[in-house]
Amino acid sequence: MYSDDRTVRQAVLLALGKRPASDLAEIEYVECATEPAVIAAVDRGGLDLLILDGEAAPAGGMGIARQVKDEIFRCPPVLVLIARPQDAWLATWSRADAVASRPVNPMSLAQTAATLLRLRASITA
Repeated sequence: MYSDDRTVRQAVLLALGKRPASDLAEIEYVECATEPAVIAAVDRGGLDLLILDGEAAPAGGMGIARQVKDEIFRCPPVLVLIARPQDAWLATWSRADAVASRPVNPMSLAQTAATLLRLRASITA
């Protein structure tokens, strides 16, 4: 989970809880507040889903999404948080696998995250 805003990170963790759906394993979170921390975490591997804040500064989640999709072999699915529905086209440019609204809608975020985690599990199985 990447955001420069601690309250956004907390909102995502509270929305998803220990497991976003009953058929999924418990989630272990890696929180990042800076772009270098995100890149280092992705480089280490072992991540099943990246949730990136499209409104983060100075490095936005959409730019990071595009970078990891370009540079990481078998990049985990990327979910970008966007503040305006009009920004969905930018998420397409960033090659995000899905978008969710910011402020966080717990039901929608959990459903989207669960879908991406199931997809990742089916690919790596």
